[in-house]
Amino acid sequence: MYHPYLRGKQNELILLRENAKLITKSAMVPIIEPVKKNFAPLNKAIESLKKENTEFILVINPKYGDFKSNSLPIFDNTINTILREYDKYSIAYIVDAESNLLEVKDFIDDNLDKSIVIIHNGYPKAKELAELTESFSNINKHIFMDAQSGKLYQKQFKKNGIPRILIRDGFKKNKNRDYPHKEHFSDLHITYDDEGMEGFGDFLIVGDDYSESGGPAYAIALHLTYLEEDEDMYIRHFVSDRVDTPTDPAGKFLEALEKLVKAVEEENSLILKTEAYQQFKNFFEEAHFPGLGYAKKLSMQHHLELISKYLLEQ
Repeated sequence: MYHPYLRGKQNELILLRENAKLITKSAMVPIIEPVKKNFAPLNKAIESLKKENTEFILVINPKYGDFKSNSLPIFDNTINTILREYDKYSIAYIVDAESNLLEVKDFIDDNLDKSIVIIHNGYPKAKELAELTESFSNINKHIFMDAQSGKLYQKQFKKNGIPRILIRDGFKKNKNRDYPHKEHFSDLHITYDDEGMEGFGDFLIVGDDYSESGGPAYAIALHLTYLEEDEDMYIRHFVSDRVDTPTDPAGKFLEALEKLVKAVEEENSLILKTEAYQQFKNFFEEAHFPGLGYAKKLSMQHHLELISKYLLEQ
């Protein structure tokens, strides 16, 4: 049902590794787009998913990072090695504005023994692509990037009962200093069936924008998603007091963290006290700065824990 989309940077892969049990218990299906040529973190994450017998999707033609020009190493180092005897995963092919229909056909032909997912990300010829995919029995899912595919495009892939998943980016990227107190994140967890879909997904609290690394942080911002009383999903942003110089990131982290803890501990707060939040609280009490990457991982974990609770209560 829920398909979180993760680009395979270090903290995203650690997130998968540490939360494999939660992901499996909640029947989540993570989508992993590898972006780093160091396969050790990716393979460790996949081994953790395998141990829990988790279903997942592995993108084999990434559009970002080290494999955007050559995806063969993904086959050589992961699919043909640690996944050789595992059958609860699919390989995904991203089809975008630059894709060639013949290349898509060749890819499917070359992998008839595998379960295949098509990720639709701006390909203009829906009818031709639909006719092609309908001729193969190993197409497992159609996943649509909401910003790159309209309802008329999506309708072309409604035949044959193949599940359709809608991915919507709920995180509005901004300069850290300019994040509002709160804003709407998504209602897709409630409305995906109204969209005619069998599942939904997002890019957690990272967003679809990809960058190798950030610049100096003039402000520190922490993010937590939560459900309003009507179960609509919002996101709270907690921004450091100091926003004008790149100095003292540890001190600025504690400024933002103090606001986060205060908000969660307020009487009648709607923000869940998840395991990720408890770690945030421990850092606050210890006045400890774990690094911005780890803080982002905790916010992603909090989001997974929130959606897990929602799914398990339905």
